Amino acid sequence: MRKSFDFGHNLGGGVKLTLTLASLLILALTLALPVSQSWAQPVTGDALVDASIGEANNLIPALASDTGSSAVVSQVYLGLVKYDRDLNIIPDLAESFTVSEDQLTIAFQLRPNLIWGDGQPLTAQDCLFTWRLMSDPKTPTPYGEPFTQIASAQAPDDLTFIVNYKRPLARALSSWSFNIMPRHLLEGRDLATSPLARRPVGVGPFRLKSWEAGERITLEANPNYYKGRPNLDGLITKQIPDPATQFMELKTGAIDQMNLTPDQWLEAQGDAELMKNYNLYRFPDFAYSYLGFNLQDPRLADVRVRQAIAYALDKEEIIEGVVLGLGQPANGPFKPGTWAHNPNIKPYPFDPKKAQALLAEAGWVDTDRDGYVDKNGQRFVLTILTNQGNVTRERTGLVIQTRLKDVGIEVKLRVIEWAAFLKEYIDKKAFEAIIMGWTIPLDPDLFDVWNSTKTKPGELNFISYKNEEVDRLIDEGRFTLDQAKRKLAYDRIQEIFYQDVPYVFLYVPDSLVALNKRFIGPEVTALGLADNLVDWYVPKNLQIYKQFSVISQK
Repeated sequence: MRKSFDFGHNLGGGVKLTLTLASLLILALTLALPVSQSWAQPVTGDALVDASIGEANNLIPALASDTGSSAVVSQVYLGLVKYDRDLNIIPDLAESFTVSEDQLTIAFQLRPNLIWGDGQPLTAQDCLFTWRLMSDPKTPTPYGEPFTQIASAQAPDDLTFIVNYKRPLARALSSWSFNIMPRHLLEGRDLATSPLARRPVGVGPFRLKSWEAGERITLEANPNYYKGRPNLDGLITKQIPDPATQFMELKTGAIDQMNLTPDQWLEAQGDAELMKNYNLYRFPDFAYSYLGFNLQDPRLADVRVRQAIAYALDKEEIIEGVVLGLGQPANGPFKPGTWAHNPNIKPYPFDPKKAQALLAEAGWVDTDRDGYVDKNGQRFVLTILTNQGNVTRERTGLVIQTRLKDVGIEVKLRVIEWAAFLKEYIDKKAFEAIIMGWTIPLDPDLFDVWNSTKTKPGELNFISYKNEEVDRLIDEGRFTLDQAKRKLAYDRIQEIFYQDVPYVFLYVPDSLVALNKRFIGPEVTALGLADNLVDWYVPKNLQIYKQFSVISQK
């Protein structure tokens, strides 16, 4: 994924959780803190150290399309609005907002005295600049489309920003959760060469302290954050591409937080020493994993071949064998239990004979009796790529390799370092098939990933999927505020995906997090675990990093 999808900070309109999802969230497992800690008074100090499998690529919000970059940008920059823990849209940099009765105009009133990291004031001119930058077709961003739906915008004074839409847009308000960027540092400059790519100047709760390439990124508390400086002095992200090494660091206390693999989750629960020091949290993730196809490949352009692959795979086997039952089948791009999900779409049944019949129909038969299908003298050899540092994806690849061999397709697996995976293979469409994942945005607008116009280098429809009916339905869903009409459109899109098989949607994983018990305040909500990170604190007697100035040397 890119965006973890790295799509995680590209959020859409408000979503109301159904009882099903609410019930799932109750499954969150938390090992309680000692009572004496839970009643401690918030204090400042200490730092949170976590790990990332991939290094950030670019810290300019318009260009931050990978998980590592998005994680940093989300702490350094802010949008005009954000989601609260109940998935309602609330003001952030904006103090308030009003939406016109015809749903075409939004007026934002900014908070006074907002300060950029270099001391300059943040004003409505920065919002106006952000719109112009994001809607400029020359800006190489995958997130610009909702801004192109704005007919005009004005900044009548420093604290007032008004946008006028061409037609009602379902995600109009939520699109302004996108980070506002500093006009005085970016206007008239080439984004590709801007120093802000590595030295961001934001207005969020944290600011960049240091970036040691290939080692770590250190953020420090921003004293000018409009809510007041966070309790924690800083956040440190270590670059550790290997999850096994991350887990060793967790056990020694060298990192405080980690997303565990299913194997590590089970191991952690049997480790008395680790359980003494860490809380474990389990909750359904807003994400899914998939096997995607390059539809420019003549073999994979044949829908019968894609359907055959779907019939050849056993999703339950993958869920049980790869994520150890800590997940559920994915049958489309929406999270089960959310309003946009179509519950009538079921997984392709595991049917190797049907898979072989479809392959034969497409001309792929085993003519030389070597166990592999061929066509015009060429064996069907499929190379599947995935990224380094994700054990579950690698294991998923091994299961897929075995199952496709059973129906006569030879699979070669390649695991590529994250940055190279994106730049040399995904962006250049130099792949046949991939195992990746997307973060599921809170609004079901599918435009950026599935619309046929979003296939250019650096954009998110890198499998080159094109379907005129899907394009029309995406527009129907996004250009109305009537949720019932939107659902009709999204239900039909999921039916088309079932027939077209642009992806084999594999599973929605559970999020499995280990977090050091010295941190007070974490709470699982619909947004996950860290939506209230600025409020976390560590009691003075438990603080480890007493002098934040030397953390980057630890």
